[in-house]
Amino acid sequence: MRFDIMTLFPALVETVLSESIIGRAQKNGILQVHAHNIRDYSENKHRRVDDTPYGGGRGMLMAAPPVWNCWQAVLADVKEGERVHTICLSPRGKTYTQADAARLCRYDRLILLCGHYEGIDQRAVDAVADEEISIGDYVLTGGELPACILVDSVGRLIDGVLPEAECHEKESFESGLLEYPQYTRPETFRGERVPQVLLSGHHENIDKWRLAQAEEVTRQRRPDLYELYLKKYK
Repeated sequence: MRFDIMTLFPALVETVLSESIIGRAQKNGILQVHAHNIRDYSENKHRRVDDTPYGGGRGMLMAAPPVWNCWQAVLADVKEGERVHTICLSPRGKTYTQADAARLCRYDRLILLCGHYEGIDQRAVDAVADEEISIGDYVLTGGELPACILVDSVGRLIDGVLPEAECHEKESFESGLLEYPQYTRPETFRGERVPQVLLSGHHENIDKWRLAQAEEVTRQRRPDLYELYLKKYK
């Protein structure tokens, strides 16, 4: 799978995504991440990509031509038959979920447009984006970090990126529940011992305990998720 990130700060996304699991996946040829500097596609001799908004208002907007030109250059490299999907990272978009990650994993290439300043000329968004996605109800200085989050969450679902399918199946949100508490050595820490059931070696009882703990954690911390879980599984 390939990710093309359209951004004003390519070094930022390259640095973040060159580390850890996604970085290793790139080195192993399982996925590709390409950052494209929108400034390189400016029609302004000073490589300017922003201008004041029509109608007034504070701040600057990313202009449509550089975004369009960058997107066209990315598309020129698409191979015949590849399934391509373009996403604009925007606080106006649909709130991102694990289900979205699973859906997006089915594409061959994802093109991610990172906004900056006060936003992007709407004509550019309408022209290039298949959808807009938000990673949460808060404001960031740009779309680069959301793009990295999307690449990480989608990339880890690709075959071979994580060692076992079970890594996906038993994680938070995959089952509809938050993850159960986990423990490692030492057996006693500050007077608190690891739950005895985890030391028993009885795998059926351990699985039952973990499910009960996951249900309780979800009920307490995310009652909205717990209600959906009850409707689906109970």
